[in-house]
Amino acid sequence: MNKRLQQFLNAENISQSQFADTLNVARAGVSHILAGRNKPGFDFIESLILHYPDLNIEWLITGKGRMYNTPQAEKSADFAENTETIGSIEQTKQNDNKRGISKIIIYYTDGTFTEII
Repeated sequence: MNKRLQQFLNAENISQSQFADTLNVARAGVSHILAGRNKPGFDFIESLILHYPDLNIEWLITGKGRMYNTPQAEKSADFAENTETIGSIEQTKQNDNKRGISKIIIYYTDGTFTEII
């Protein structure tokens, strides 16, 4: 479930802290759920349903079905994701001559990462 929750946050283009604040839960609690250390409780799921009615809870919990209950919500999330990607590509093109690589971060599926400086 933690991977699907991360996919949802990416689709909604919101940070963990914004998500926690919206649900009125502890930021550390969201971090622990995303890392797989804790499982969400009833209050967390209930708040999630109230604040994100388009989210398909069955998909979130079991992985069955689509992320969103309505096709419109899915298209909006895809549009936002594509717009962000296009914007970052344009920004990269504009700054290619001015920038150099200072750090590379590799994220692993187990939640760990490696920094290459």
